[in-house]
Amino acid sequence: MSLQTHTRGRILLALGALGASAVVLAGCAGGGGNNGNSGDNGNGGSASPLIIGTTDKITSIDPAGSYDNGSFAVMNQIYPFLMNSKYKTADVTPDIAESAEFTAPTEYTVKLKPGLKFANGDDLTSSDVKFSFDRVIKIDDPNGPASLLGSLDSIDTPDDTTVVFHLKNPNDQTWPQVLSSPAGPIVDEDVFSADAVTPDDDIVKGKAFAGQYSITSYKVNELINYEPNKNYQGELGAAENSGVTVKYYADASNLKLAIGNGDIDVAFRSLSATDVDDLSKNDKVQIVQGPGGEIRYIVFNFNTMPFGAKTADADPAKALAVRQAMADLIDREKLATDVYKGTYTPLYSYVADGMTGATTALKSLYGDGNGGPSADKAKQTLADAGVSTPVTLNLQYNGDHYGPSSGDEYAAIKTQLEAGGLFKVNLAQTEWVQYTKDRTSDVYPMYQLGWFPDFSDADNYLTPFFTEGNFLANHYDNADVQSLIAKEQTETDADARKQEIEQVQDLVAKDLSTLPYLQGTQVAVVGKDVAGTTLDASFKFRYAPLHK
Repeated sequence: MSLQTHTRGRILLALGALGASAVVLAGCAGGGGNNGNSGDNGNGGSASPLIIGTTDKITSIDPAGSYDNGSFAVMNQIYPFLMNSKYKTADVTPDIAESAEFTAPTEYTVKLKPGLKFANGDDLTSSDVKFSFDRVIKIDDPNGPASLLGSLDSIDTPDDTTVVFHLKNPNDQTWPQVLSSPAGPIVDEDVFSADAVTPDDDIVKGKAFAGQYSITSYKVNELINYEPNKNYQGELGAAENSGVTVKYYADASNLKLAIGNGDIDVAFRSLSATDVDDLSKNDKVQIVQGPGGEIRYIVFNFNTMPFGAKTADADPAKALAVRQAMADLIDREKLATDVYKGTYTPLYSYVADGMTGATTALKSLYGDGNGGPSADKAKQTLADAGVSTPVTLNLQYNGDHYGPSSGDEYAAIKTQLEAGGLFKVNLAQTEWVQYTKDRTSDVYPMYQLGWFPDFSDADNYLTPFFTEGNFLANHYDNADVQSLIAKEQTETDADARKQEIEQVQDLVAKDLSTLPYLQGTQVAVVGKDVAGTTLDASFKFRYAPLHK
């Protein structure tokens, strides 16, 4: 999610299959536990309130009006989902549903638990479910997640507890995960507008919550107070604390000071790698790490990059050689250690490591063949294609959206690409609002992006990038890749689907539509007396397990 921003309309924008089991990535915690969990998750802690700090910003807490990490972090606490991931797993199972299954190739039937209610006392029925999904599509807000519902045709509600989703694609293996995604929160039809984004204050006033928490006070991007919702009937269980206050910080340095001084109990998103490294030496806190689906990559515009299709000296073979030589020169290990202090790890393919079907397709094809760079190979690649050197690369990045280390990251990439004198790199950065417009308008020949998955399935790293009309808008078009993606999306045989996902990565690795190089971890800094920090491959940070 979020370009962490994207579009599923073309085929979808996400994934996840019950047919193919999602792998749970193992995290590691410093000082407090392991597997992404600091301390035990039992009921031994006291029910004290906690204070959480973050720099993530909220766009809207109306699910139809936002599609970003900061907003979804709130939604995960206050809204119920038909399908959800239990703690320490990426697999989705029924949440407020009793059952969920394909009852025909294009019919996915969900049975709700009886007697569901919102915090305001309103009944939660199949009518609310239909309303929740229909309004996301109807509103189709440019900041919203309507693109995730590209495979939804219509919804029937034969009774108060039955919902039948009619899908465009038979056996859509991504659909169960879509129901747990930013498009999946269930809202109260008596509080929310059917055709417009509902203001946050109206949602809070209407107490339209049926998740683990209700919001008791709300000041956007400043302070939110949560209390456990006694009406919650989902599978995640009751909160292990008596309430949570979330404080929003303007910058990471203030967040670092707050957690380091013990003014808050938890700091989650987004401390710099240097901040995390410094805090690891502070005996008042513990560092908790878990699997991260975030990836960093360079996008190539096939029209405007050197020798691109719309340039004066267009030559697809030379353009490919430029991309290949860049892949030969990138030193992922140095970026991970020198810039990100181990909070990122090298990534050698298009699907995040740990996902079912992930490969290391780029590792043997480029550089020294073992993950490291090779200036000699890059030089030979360019020479074989008849490319005169140095080649000028105009490389764009953003300094305000991807954290405070982006400048260091791209300075290091520039140094690596200029090794051996093969390239001359012109670095430039643009403020995020303008960046999002320029990158889809052929302004940047090559540029930085980051990606957070909507849920844990390999398809979410393929469909958004490599299908026709993909959100990158980089003019990459490979019919064989598109055909394989269409097959894996509806493949019910888990082994066959895994092979198809692997084949897609092999094909794209040869084309180099993008150049992935880093995969992030999730990092929370918590007080020494805080337990229950659960960071798992669902990529959802839940407040309910936290306790002192």
